[in-house]
Amino acid sequence: MIHEKGRNDLFQSDLYLDPMVTSIHHQRYIVLRQHLKSLRQAAELSQTELADRIGEDQSYVSKIERGERYVDLLFYMDWCRACGIEPDMGMKSLLEAGG
Repeated sequence: MIHEKGRNDLFQSDLYLDPMVTSIHHQRYIVLRQHLKSLRQAAELSQTELADRIGEDQSYVSKIERGERYVDLLFYMDWCRACGIEPDMGMKSLLEAGG
């Protein structure tokens, strides 16, 4: 949800995003998880193969895909590259999917 500026001078722009969007249970985060899984599957990688490429355990990849772990931007970039896609193209695809 987007709010108008006015209550707090700390905001640098006229609009800011509702902090609830960052919850792993928010619809946009669900779209992100689906996106990550589809990138892995399109690359024909198992969770174990992807985990090896990014230096994590298979259980960590599984927890991300199930919504039990948060993904930051740097990890997203590593995931994309491990799946053979440049992060900017991955981000474009994610935005088109509603992320």
